[in-house]
Amino acid sequence: MNFDYGRVLSRAWQIIWKHKVLWIFGILASCARANGGGGGGGGGNTGYQIGPNGNTPFPTDQIEQGVGQFEQFLNENWWIILVVILAIILLSFVLYALGMIGRIGLIKGTFKAEGGAESLSFGELWSESLPYFWRVFGMNFLLGLAIILLIVPFVILGVVTIGIGFICLLPLLCILVPLSWALMIVLEQAQAAIVIEDLGMLDGFRRGWQIAKSNIGPMIVMALILGIGGAIVGVVIAMPVILAVLPVIIGVATLKDSLTPVWIALGCFAAYLPVLIFFNGVLSAYIQSAWTLTFMQLSKPKESAPVLVEPNA
Repeated sequence: MNFDYGRVLSRAWQIIWKHKVLWIFGILASCARANGGGGGGGGGNTGYQIGPNGNTPFPTDQIEQGVGQFEQFLNENWWIILVVILAIILLSFVLYALGMIGRIGLIKGTFKAEGGAESLSFGELWSESLPYFWRVFGMNFLLGLAIILLIVPFVILGVVTIGIGFICLLPLLCILVPLSWALMIVLEQAQAAIVIEDLGMLDGFRRGWQIAKSNIGPMIVMALILGIGGAIVGVVIAMPVILAVLPVIIGVATLKDSLTPVWIALGCFAAYLPVLIFFNGVLSAYIQSAWTLTFMQLSKPKESAPVLVEPNA
């Protein structure tokens, strides 16, 4: 069948622009991809006096004493580590769950808007998304768990062989990249099938596989358009953060004199973070809406040729 790429891409923008409540669900959908975190550290002037020869004494005793106190603190308060780990797990679950609700809400909202709905409300989409939550969540969780179980043995092999195993696995990684893209395409169609056609988890995955397999060409083109286009827009959105952090990375050797550049970069990042979250939400809303419209167009029953009935002689 002829796939109208232009209509899907333009219609997705029209829908999220008219129904801006979908931006909120886009922000929620971003949580499923942004439930990780990072950390960093730094150093500064420790207050030691510089001797006449210009050398700074290395505070070995103080460092050993600090490490010993820290180990003692952990031994006496091990439960704090346990609480922190449980809090991280709980927070990750909450963010991932919100991400699933965001995806479902975007699919449901796009479907209703394409069906002629003049207005969409947050409460309406939220309540209508809940019945599909465990199906979409379970499918994503099981696929993610399968991928982890597939990767972990290779990681262990690489560690045991001191990196040699990783080199041997490079050809396999080259195969896994296109396979991950294919799985992502099937998953997008399966999620839409569960919500739009009210299917179960396994039936939805089979339906997504059927749609993707029967329309390989349009699926590859849409994946390239949304994947590459989304990556470019994402880099543009994150450019202020890159520009704020880049001078710190370039001048990392001078940080021993002053941490001012780090604090400036952190301040810029904190100020821009709400804007970054907002634009990422709009981008997620657009991409999910486009994938939903793709499913709706490809899942339409093909028009069958009319059956000619011969008149009775």
